[in-house]
Amino acid sequence: MRSVLILGATGSIGCNTLDVLAGYPDQYQVFALTAAQNWQKLLEQIRQFQPAYAVMTDADAAVLLKQAVSDAGLSTEVLSGTAALAELAAHPNVDIVMAAIVGAAGLLPTLAAVEKGKTVLLANKEALVMTGELFIQKVKQHGATLLPIDSEHNAIFQCLPSALQQDTANQQLADYGISKLLLTGSGGPFLRKDLADFERITPAQAVAHPNWVMGQKISVDSATMMNKGLEFIEARWLFNCRPDDIQVVIHPQSIIHSMVQYADGSVLAQLGQPDMRTPIAHALAFPQRISTNVKPLDFFALTEFSFAKPCAERYPCLYLAKQACALGQGATTALNAANEISVAAFLAGQIRFTDIARCNAMALEHFATVKASSLEHILQLDGEARAFVLQKIKEMH
Repeated sequence: MRSVLILGATGSIGCNTLDVLAGYPDQYQVFALTAAQNWQKLLEQIRQFQPAYAVMTDADAAVLLKQAVSDAGLSTEVLSGTAALAELAAHPNVDIVMAAIVGAAGLLPTLAAVEKGKTVLLANKEALVMTGELFIQKVKQHGATLLPIDSEHNAIFQCLPSALQQDTANQQLADYGISKLLLTGSGGPFLRKDLADFERITPAQAVAHPNWVMGQKISVDSATMMNKGLEFIEARWLFNCRPDDIQVVIHPQSIIHSMVQYADGSVLAQLGQPDMRTPIAHALAFPQRISTNVKPLDFFALTEFSFAKPCAERYPCLYLAKQACALGQGATTALNAANEISVAAFLAGQIRFTDIARCNAMALEHFATVKASSLEHILQLDGEARAFVLQKIKEMH
C-alpha cells in the first residue's frame, strides 16, 4: 500500500489522479488532499477517499470546509495556509506526491517533497522553469524520484532506454544514441486564425482548447504556446540536455504526445488518446503498468496525421521561452512570473491577447542578465518580475 498526497486535488490533474487511484484501493491510499478555494469539490473528494488530512490555502475556504467536514461526521483533519502544504509534502507517511498546483504556488511544497526523498510526480512545470538547476541538484542530493506527468515529457520518458529512465539527471542523452527530443504541441485554438484578428481574441476563445480539457491559465498558455515554451525549459532540466537538443513540432491531432530521435535514424513516439489519466497511471505504477478507463487508439478511425513548424509571428511566447532557456535561470524565472501576471490580466479583461507576449518580452529584456542561484534570490526575482509587469499593465491604460 503506497500513500499519496495530491497537491491541487480539485484541478484537472488532481481529479484525473483520483479517478485512477479509485480503481486500485488495495494498492494506493489517499493520505492528503489540497486545494486553494474550491472547498465544495474537496468535500466531495473527502467523502469518497477519506484522507487523514485536507488543506485549503484560502483561510475562509478552510473555515467552510472544516465546518462541512464536521457536520458530515468525517474524521479528516482540515488545515489552512500554504505552510501546511510543505508540511504534508514532507510528512513521513507520504510515499508519492502528485505536484499539480499550477504556477509558482506549487514550488515550495514540491521542493519540500524532494528534500525528503519522496517519489514526486511532477505536473507543475513552473517548479523546473523557476528553479531548474537548483531543483535537479536537490533531487540528486536527497535521492528523490522525479517522474514527469505532462503528457509530452511523460511521452519522451517512455521512449527512453530503461537504463536512462532510471537516472536521467546524471546521464547524457548522447551516450544512449539520442540526437533530438521532439516536443509536440497542438498549436492551440488559433493555429489557423488570421493574425490580423489576434488583438480581438477574447478570454472565452482562448480557453476553448480543441483537444484537451484544462484549467484557464494553462489553456491560455496553450493558445500562446507559452505552455510549450515552459515545457521546452522543463525538458532541458528533466532530461539533462541542451536547448539545441530539443525541437518543437506542431501536431494538431494531439495523438503523438512526443518523440525521441536516435542517431541511427530511428524515431520512437508515444501515442495515445489526449487523456491525462494515461501519463498519471504510468508514473503512479512505474516501472509496472496499470489499466485505466482510457480507450485505446482506434487506428482505423484516425483520418489525418499532420505536422508543422511553429511560426514566430503566431507564437512569440514560445520563442521568448526558448530565448530565456538559452539565457539561464534568472531569465526563465522572470519570464514565468511575467507570464502568470499577464495571463491573469488577460483573463480579467485588463489587456489584449497580444499584450501577453508584449508584457513577457518587456520583462525578459529587463531581467535577461539577472543571476538567480539560490532559492532566496529566485523568489525575490519572481516578486520583482511580477511587480514590473503589473506596473507595465497599469501604464497601458
